[in-house]
Amino acid sequence: MLVPVVDNPESWMAIDVACRLSAERGASISAVAVLEVPPLLPLDAHLAEQEEDARRLLERAGATGDSFGVKVTPHVARGRDAGVAILQEAAASEAELIVLGAARKLLESTGAVVFGNTVRHILVSAPCRVLVVAARSDAESRPAVRPAA
Repeated sequence: MLVPVVDNPESWMAIDVACRLSAERGASISAVAVLEVPPLLPLDAHLAEQEEDARRLLERAGATGDSFGVKVTPHVARGRDAGVAILQEAAASEAELIVLGAARKLLESTGAVVFGNTVRHILVSAPCRVLVVAARSDAESRPAVRPAA
């Protein structure tokens, strides 16, 4: 099971869901933090602050796994695009499932739920199943206001 981690509530919900699933099935988790390297820099550029942030995220994911009795293997991946890097990690590790935390928003014009480019790319191109863990958007949690007739 592969779980990309970033510092947002949806990512931590995804870690929690992945840990629960893994604990039930005796599976392990590969947690990946992606460093998106700007095109003007080489992929192995020194990004000390971002690397430290990634390590902290992965330590937190590991601590969450420990609380469930689940082994979490941390990995920092580098790439130009997070979605591509996550899919490469999934293919390399032969992941059976990607558990992806994702923020969702409502389009005001249509009311449709939308995800960002990274989530859409993973959903379309993943080499395995994808479980998206998403919190309700602010617009979904507010009651609709209807004009008086």
